[in-house]
Amino acid sequence: MLARVADSLYWMSRYLERAEHAARILAVGLNTMLEQSPEQATRQLQRMRRLLMLPTDPDGDPLKMLAWVVLNPENRSSIFSCIATARENARQVREQITSEMWEQVNRMYLDLKQARSGLWMYQPDSLLRAILEGIHLFRGYTIATMNHEQGYNFLELGRATERIESVTYLLEAHFVEDTDQDEQHTGLFGYLEWISLLKTCTAFEAYCKVYTADLQPKQIAEFLLLSGQSPRSVRYNADIVLHTIRQIAEKSGRTAAKLDRLAGRLQATLRYGQIDEVIEEGMSVYLQQIRFQLQQIHHVVYQTYITYPIEKELTV
Repeated sequence: MLARVADSLYWMSRYLERAEHAARILAVGLNTMLEQSPEQATRQLQRMRRLLMLPTDPDGDPLKMLAWVVLNPENRSSIFSCIATARENARQVREQITSEMWEQVNRMYLDLKQARSGLWMYQPDSLLRAILEGIHLFRGYTIATMNHEQGYNFLELGRATERIESVTYLLEAHFVEDTDQDEQHTGLFGYLEWISLLKTCTAFEAYCKVYTADLQPKQIAEFLLLSGQSPRSVRYNADIVLHTIRQIAEKSGRTAAKLDRLAGRLQATLRYGQIDEVIEEGMSVYLQQIRFQLQQIHHVVYQTYITYPIEKELTV
């Protein structure tokens, strides 16, 4: 596979996952604020701003934040910009993806472009739901219509990589950054906060099947970090990273021992991790180590498959 094709597929998947994550933070966060006191809602808003990498603004208007994050083309991290960039990546590899995939990503882009001139701010829920459904539909088309060859593996690798990074930042925001944890982790406020975290990861019902509706911070951290079944957990996606890396190496016929070792180490860290040890070590330290290992994998993927010297390719 050509390096530019692998690069475009990898980033197309990452940008769509990034757009979905931002849409879910907004959809869940805004709904949670409706049930909170003004003080609690302000704290929720500030957490959303941190998760969306926006500067802190104590007097920030939620509607202005919404407009900046959802459809502002000047914000390179907005949902519109992410989907526009994913569409551009898809256009560059139009011959490598199916018609259904191209039509869906193109449809999402055009719908959002049209929404910018509409009255979506009066019903942000509808637009955010449409974005989430559109990205899920793209994912469904990908699984159902694309050959599960190298290109598919790069899409999976991009999605899992982005998801690990997003969930670790989400966990950090709930378990590390909030200073008034005693208040947050108890009572109705704490209950709403934990539901918000699980729903942002689409894991509320899945968590309840394992631990019942008794929301305990330690169990939530264990589920989102170390579960081998939840599709949003960090460990589940580390398994995908290792699997796709081995699939890509096998199909390309290229030796990638260093990459396999790094991905295997990440998977082992999570597979054999114990939540008591994570808490004792410090959640922040643990999450930073996970992201550091992920960055190493990203760099070696690039060195191995995307920015490698042409002489190396000719020797394979």
